[in-house]
Amino acid sequence: MSDDFNMSMRKFLKQVGVTSQQAIEEAMRNAGETAGKSFEAKMVLTVDGIDLEHTVTGKIEGA
Repeated sequence: MSDDFNMSMRKFLKQVGVTSQQAIEEAMRNAGETAGKSFEAKMVLTVDGIDLEHTVTGKIEGA
C-alpha cells in the first residue's frame, strides 16, 4: 500500500482511538457507580464506497 494510504489510515485510527476513549470515559463518569461492574462494548466500522463492515467486541471494566 502507498505511504499516503498508510498515513491517512493511521491518522483515522488514532482519531477513532482518542475520541472513543474520551466518549467512554465521559459516559462512565456520567453513569455513576461503575466500580466492580463489567460492560460489554461493541465498535462497528463501516467504510462508504467499499463493502466493509467490521465489528469488534469486548469488555470494559468499571473503575
